[in-house]
Amino acid sequence: MLSNLAPDMALAERVLETLRERTADTVGVTREGYGAGEEVAHALMRDEGTELALEMRNDHAGNFYLTLPGADRSAKQVMIGSHLDSVPRGGNYDGAAGVVAGLAAVAGMRRAGYTPRSDVTVMVTRAEEGGAWFAAGYPGARAALGTLPPENLEYIRSDTGRTLAQHMRDLGFDPDAVRQGRKELSPDNVAAFLELHIEQGPVLEAEQIPVGIVTALPGNRRHRWARITGEWNHSGATPRRYRRDAAIAASELAYRLDQEWAALDAEGRIMVCTFCTLNTHAEASMSKVAGEATFGLDVRSPDQATIDEMYTRLDRIVADITRTRGVTIDLGPATRTVPTVMNAGVQAGLASAADALGIAHRSMPSGGGHDTSAFVQAGVPAGMLFVRNQNGSHNPDEAMRMEDFAAACAVVTRWAADRAG
Repeated sequence: MLSNLAPDMALAERVLETLRERTADTVGVTREGYGAGEEVAHALMRDEGTELALEMRNDHAGNFYLTLPGADRSAKQVMIGSHLDSVPRGGNYDGAAGVVAGLAAVAGMRRAGYTPRSDVTVMVTRAEEGGAWFAAGYPGARAALGTLPPENLEYIRSDTGRTLAQHMRDLGFDPDAVRQGRKELSPDNVAAFLELHIEQGPVLEAEQIPVGIVTALPGNRRHRWARITGEWNHSGATPRRYRRDAAIAASELAYRLDQEWAALDAEGRIMVCTFCTLNTHAEASMSKVAGEATFGLDVRSPDQATIDEMYTRLDRIVADITRTRGVTIDLGPATRTVPTVMNAGVQAGLASAADALGIAHRSMPSGGGHDTSAFVQAGVPAGMLFVRNQNGSHNPDEAMRMEDFAAACAVVTRWAADRAG
């Protein structure tokens, strides 16, 4: 390997700042999936690819590819990628850092005069923040892999009221090919996929470690429309023993489930349990005992057995509260995903690259889902690298020190050069 092989961090900083300027909202940035903000970001990547003389193309779903040709064009490509869309008024780094890291890596190879054995491709996926725009997870990545359920094309974008298929077609892409399951990527033409991402929690910052090697993405079970039904009564005239108070039942459920989480946490079981919403009915007032409450529950873990154990405990708590409080608790429909374990070879390669560069790192699970899960589930060897981040994600205050990003980009570049040969 060439001793002068290093990512182009001047390019990386310039591109990130340009992205921020061109997609700034009243607060933070907004890059709508299959919308104007994402289009601006993709256009910037095309400009940068032209400057670097990379091969460029879109697939049928609008994912964008920038390729540094390798010596053996028949060899499976090594891919680095992430997304450029954001949540509304979110931060500049969630997703974009991974795309820019790939661009910095291939730019560094160009600058060093390094030709890999196989192609190295930067993939810019579409609409990864599916939950914010279409309620469809990873539609771009899954469409490229031929695994997007056809019914997801009819999901409505939250701000326009138009379907995913309509938005694809408006931009010149082919939802019919997506519907038919056309595959752009598979284990037959991708040797490995790597996604760099800011850590979305506080672990690396708390432990003063610049990068993390992801071991697994969490599975989850979610209830968006859970409901507790009690009985409306006068707040001044109803003694405690006659009350069927939905608000108190909801509070007890949240408290007791948090206690069970604490117990599992003490056992070293990695999981999170979140009451994402918790509300009484619109008719609630100071003069009424709440007869109805609603909540949204999200349980996540990289270990399926831990999710199952939490639900065993949840079922017991629900039965107990139903009996003692005189209420009905209906969790409603659940959506489920299974944990996704990162490829062991990719994890080892990232650790080897970091060690060779003298960059401190730790292994850790991800708390959120990412495009990478679609690759793993399609059989492509895949992994993730986290960068320390000071202020969480999905908010305008996302932070990422450039020295940490430079360290992570160096690992990405070294890994890609090692993997591509």
